[in-house]
Amino acid sequence: MLKELNRSELLEIANATPSKKNCPSCSSLACNGWETVPGSFSLDCLKPIGTLRIEGAPECWDEDHPQGTNIWSENAPISIQFHPYNRSDVCECQECGRKYLRYTEYGGYYIDERIRALNPNLIT
Repeated sequence: MLKELNRSELLEIANATPSKKNCPSCSSLACNGWETVPGSFSLDCLKPIGTLRIEGAPECWDEDHPQGTNIWSENAPISIQFHPYNRSDVCECQECGRKYLRYTEYGGYYIDERIRALNPNLIT
């Protein structure tokens, strides 16, 4: 079972993220905003280290976009009590240590694995 992370723990993890320097495992990800995990990307290089999903918390499907951003915006806030962050896991590249947020979007006719780089400057 993954450790449930609060905001201060998430900030600590995000601030410990090394700068990305052409990592052979995760350099194909260019995900400052949410994006679909590329089909050619091997998820095996990412290790789960925690979750923002809180057991027993009421469901919240609202998104937080106070500056007119949207889910795909690179500068959208990382608001852990809002969707999709409240359904996300935190993982790290096993080779370079870069941290990412991951969640699975379950649409009516599809399943979409999504990923976003963990940027400490966007955590609200």
